Order: sequence, then C-alpha cells, then structure tokens
Amino acid sequence: MQSIYQRIEHLIESRGMTKKAFCETLGISTGNFGDWKRGKTTPSTNKLIEIAAFFSVSLDWLIIGKGSPTSRVKEARGEYEVDPESLDPALMSGLTEHEKEFIREYIEFSAYRKDKRSDKS
Repeated sequence: MQSIYQRIEHLIESRGMTKKAFCETLGISTGNFGDWKRGKTTPSTNKLIEIAAFFSVSLDWLIIGKGSPTSRVKEARGEYEVDPESLDPALMSGLTEHEKEFIREYIEFSAYRKDKRSDKS
C-alpha cells in the first residue's frame, strides 16, 4: 500500500515538478517534506486540503489511496452543522484514532471556512 508521501511524490513527478519547486509553491519546508518521506510526520489537515486542491485530486485518494486520483468530490456550499461526536458509530468503528481525529479536524476546518465566508458577506 502506498503512503500519503508516495502519492504526493507521484503527483509531483506526474506534473513534471521538482520536489523543491513543490515545497516552495505550497510553503512546505524541505525538513517537513523529509519527515513525511521518513514517516516521522504526515501533512496537516489544512496542508492535505491545499495539496489535493493544487493537484485537483480527491482527498480520499490522497489520504487513503482509495478511488481514482481524478475523481473529485465537489464541496457543497450548504450548512455545516455536523457534530463530530454525533457521527454514526458504525461508520467510525473501523477507523483508527488518527483517522477519526482527521475527520474531526476536517469538520472543524469546514465550519471555520463557513464562518469566514459569512464574515465577508
């Protein structure tokens, strides 16, 4: 199974970029990028969202490698009224604590984006 780093590396190579250019473009330090390669850390939720948007790939593919990298899921511009603690336990039961935390962070990030859009109105 490929790691998140390996999928990111594949995207960089398929775009014909250098790793250095990728890091500079997305504001990633080469030290952090190296830590991803060694498996010491993984990209933050916000950085994963940026990377997926930059390469126009789905977060599902980038994070867990399922599906096609080109099948994007469009974000609905609706309300974000999801409480992470109220998610279906059956859906959450097969996930690791790291994956559950990622979902919680994504929901919080989505709510934050909604609030920022409301502030601009």
